[in-house]
Amino acid sequence: MEREQAMKAEEIRGMTPDQLDEQLAKLKKEQFNLRFQRASGQLENTSRVREVRRDIARVKTVQTQKRNGQDKQA
Repeated sequence: MEREQAMKAEEIRGMTPDQLDEQLAKLKKEQFNLRFQRASGQLENTSRVREVRRDIARVKTVQTQKRNGQDKQA
C-alpha cells in the first residue's frame, strides 16, 4: 500500500485531468486489492477500504466539476 492516509480535496483539485485519470486508476486497483485481501482474510487495516472508496468519490467529483466548469467557459 503506497498511501496510508486519505487525500485532501485541495490536493485533488490541483491535479490536471490526466493526473486525475491516473489517480483514479491507482485507487481502483488498490480497492480491488483490498477487496481481495478482505475476502481471503488477510486484510489488517479494514478502515483503508472506506478511505479508498471515499478518495475515489473525491476524484470523480473533482473530475465532474472540472468537466462542467470547462463546459460553462466554452
